[in-house]
Amino acid sequence: MTADMSTQSSAPVIPPLQVGPFTFASRLLVGTGKYPDMACMRSCLEASGADVITVAVRRANLEARGSGDCLIDHIDPDRYQLLPNTAGCFTADDAVRTARLGRELGISDMVKLEVLADERTLLPHPVQTLEACRRLVDEGFTVLVYTSDDPVLALELEQAGAAAVMPAGAPIGSGQGILNRNSIEIILERASVPIIVDAGVGTASDVTVAMEMGADGVLLNTGIAHARDPVAMAVAMRHGLAAGYWAARAGRIPRKRYATASSPLEGVIGSAVQR
Repeated sequence: MTADMSTQSSAPVIPPLQVGPFTFASRLLVGTGKYPDMACMRSCLEASGADVITVAVRRANLEARGSGDCLIDHIDPDRYQLLPNTAGCFTADDAVRTARLGRELGISDMVKLEVLADERTLLPHPVQTLEACRRLVDEGFTVLVYTSDDPVLALELEQAGAAAVMPAGAPIGSGQGILNRNSIEIILERASVPIIVDAGVGTASDVTVAMEMGADGVLLNTGIAHARDPVAMAVAMRHGLAAGYWAARAGRIPRKRYATASSPLEGVIGSAVQR
């Protein structure tokens, strides 16, 4: 793939990501939780370049919209697409009810489905997640589903109608990066829907690795919100994604056991390689 260059000096343009009927201008999706204050959140969202941002329906006090006490009051609806999520749900029933609430409140027909197994690990519950995915797809939602890095479950979720599958790089908020490259690479090889790595990102190089592997996007929150300088980290995440996207398409050189000279030594007078 050749970079889209409008002029010789222009930066390459990363094409948008299509998820069901929705178009994401940026492939970096950013959450709205854990920031020290709303002003910091707004600055980080802007610095990240994201246009899709997640909102936890159960924690956003959505009924208080317009009062200044609601998270959405601090987000420009002309600038961002809201992705309501079912964070805090531990059963399929709870997740479906929460998704319906987000749609009834007029946020979006798009939902990030998250059904957790327990409060300590925050790992997704495979059976409840699959059940909730099927039900929400049947109700007309565009479902982006958070899951483990299990390739079998990822394929089951795609077959259940998920518009995007979102395997965890590492446990939520752990900052460990991509722990199981092999499993995520298998997911990527077999997928016919977008694969967005979600959870566990600690720094910009984690985003770059995910994109170099071939991921269609990355969703993160804690890596920015809990950084020492959240705005600077948001900038880093933005550029890390771009670096990984283009590196994946440029084609890295093969790994070799021994060194290869950058400048050919053949023909050089006195070269040790001459025979």
